[in-house]
Amino acid sequence: MTKNELHSLLVEQLRDILWAEKHLVKALPKMAKAATDPNLKEAFESHLEETKGHVDRLKEVFKHLDLTARAKKCDAMEGLLSEADEIKEDFEGSEALDAALICAAQKVEHYEIATYGSLRAFAKRLGYKEIVDLLQTTLDEEGAADKKLTKIALADCNDAAA
Repeated sequence: MTKNELHSLLVEQLRDILWAEKHLVKALPKMAKAATDPNLKEAFESHLEETKGHVDRLKEVFKHLDLTARAKKCDAMEGLLSEADEIKEDFEGSEALDAALICAAQKVEHYEIATYGSLRAFAKRLGYKEIVDLLQTTLDEEGAADKKLTKIALADCNDAAA
């Protein structure tokens, strides 16, 4: 793969994750509203604010590349969010609702972690130091969100579902 091909891949994937983050901004309030556990509700609300920051940070990445921040539909995130909606409906009123919401949210987090990890590696290989740092910040936040969800699941939600 040439540097130009890797750069093109980076840009394509940045557009993909920008779409994903923008749609997650719309989905997180619904997940927070559906959650019954106060810690889970707070985690979704807190991550909503972080996700808005991820969108802003991605716009900054595009500026570093002298490109317009243009999103490209992310089929993977669309599928994950559709599945989250289904889970929410399937388990509404159930003791397992919060555990189901955490499962759906962690699928999203793992997708984002994989994407940001790859983007960071591409940017590093291309010598885009400022972009590497921006992507690392988001990657760290995504990892922390995933750990927080695991902690809530193990402390409260999985026991309630059992």
